[in-house]
Amino acid sequence: MSKTLKFIDLFAGLGGFHHALAKLGLRNGEVNFECVFASELKEDLRKLYKANFPGTPIYGDITQILPSQIPAHDILCAGFPCQPFSQA
Repeated sequence: MSKTLKFIDLFAGLGGFHHALAKLGLRNGEVNFECVFASELKEDLRKLYKANFPGTPIYGDITQILPSQIPAHDILCAGFPCQPFSQA
């Protein structure tokens, strides 16, 4: 019997954490991972995230989200700003 763990994806970028957990769930088989909330500031990345992970709610600026709007979750994923690495 598989267990589902819910996660949120903050500063999501194009969804690296989401992709990794989805792959891990497929390989493991005992645990499934469900993204219940994502947040990304940049509109172009939100569009890409939405295309890659349809059905996952993705929001903009996390500072404009009330804590009560974030669903219950088991895991919090958060990317650190990657711009310095992208520009390098």
